[in-house]
Amino acid sequence: MTELPPIDFAPPDVGEAEAAAVVEVLRSGWLTHGPRTREFEERFADWVGAPHAVAVSSGTAALHLALVCAGVGPGDEVVTSPLTFAAAGEVIFQCGAKPVFAEVDPRTGNLTPATAAAAITPRTTALLPVHLGGYPLELAELAALCRERGAALIDDAAHAVEARSGGRRVGTLGDATAYSFYATKNLTTGEGGMLVTSREDWAATARLLRLHGMDRDAWNRYAADGVPGYDITALGYKYNTTDLAAALGLVQLDKLDVNRHRRLELAAAYDEALDGLPGIVLPPRPAADSGDEHAWHLYAVRVVEGECPLTRDELAAGLRRLNVAAAVHFHPLHLMSYYRRTLGTGPGDFPIAERLGRELLSLPFSPVYDAATVREAARRLRLVLDEAHGLP
Repeated sequence: MTELPPIDFAPPDVGEAEAAAVVEVLRSGWLTHGPRTREFEERFADWVGAPHAVAVSSGTAALHLALVCAGVGPGDEVVTSPLTFAAAGEVIFQCGAKPVFAEVDPRTGNLTPATAAAAITPRTTALLPVHLGGYPLELAELAALCRERGAALIDDAAHAVEARSGGRRVGTLGDATAYSFYATKNLTTGEGGMLVTSREDWAATARLLRLHGMDRDAWNRYAADGVPGYDITALGYKYNTTDLAAALGLVQLDKLDVNRHRRLELAAAYDEALDGLPGIVLPPRPAADSGDEHAWHLYAVRVVEGECPLTRDELAAGLRRLNVAAAVHFHPLHLMSYYRRTLGTGPGDFPIAERLGRELLSLPFSPVYDAATVREAARRLRLVLDEAHGLP
């Protein structure tokens, strides 16, 4: 059989505009945190509709700073999802606090107000849920729960830059929202992130702590109107971003709306091409009258155990043989070795998250693709299933 052309998982949509923006920064002589970063922060805050945006080196840095701003420390507990990336748990541990996992919704994979409430204790100082794959959380309800229980709401919007919850953009409903601009994200700066908050005190603290606790960054010292010298007023981190990354981000921000429409088209093409396959459950959609909007960072199908002739991992292996790069997002954190040793968690603790962790498979998805590309990926998926069924 002739080898089929590869279909990569999530190639970034970067082109000549991004290249020109980066070259302009290179020629400016100022590469690190400076005027482009400030412009990116201002425009991102305006796009979200939030008062403050603080650019940082990663989504992980944004999550960590948000927890620090919330005063999370030793002896505290932070409720989060077991079905998420390592960063969510790590930043809680890094604050000296304890991650407390809550079960997820079987349809969306998100924490719900009910599951979060069941995990809150008198030691809970923050709730850190994730918009899994870009499907929006019930943020108004979670915010109300946090006010009632005296906890901060910090939502992980690494997958959800374009998402809306109840008609409002995520980033406008909690105490703070953390975004990731990693290479595969809907808005990419290669590496990078943003902390968005309505709290002026949190924004000021995050700006201070992202660069070693210095009261003046380099641009404030060396620009034409800068003031030399600085003081260290707090113990901070090396979490600042660069003008090179911000230049990429500014161009990417201008493309978000166009690329969102492309993602919607690709999701619809997948839906049509995969409809009716036994054991394959398509991604959920928000109700039309909910005001919720899916960001479509991932197009993840469920390969249902006992209904599909292949397991999720067997289907992924079959796709790889046909040059289709599928991915797994995510293996539940409470089953990872470190968490089992540290927290005493294990199989059976969160059965829904564990099942989704075994069944979810993310298919190739990127605005650089057209509908024909995802239909071809779907065709190859059908070939793998036909082979499993013994069909020619």
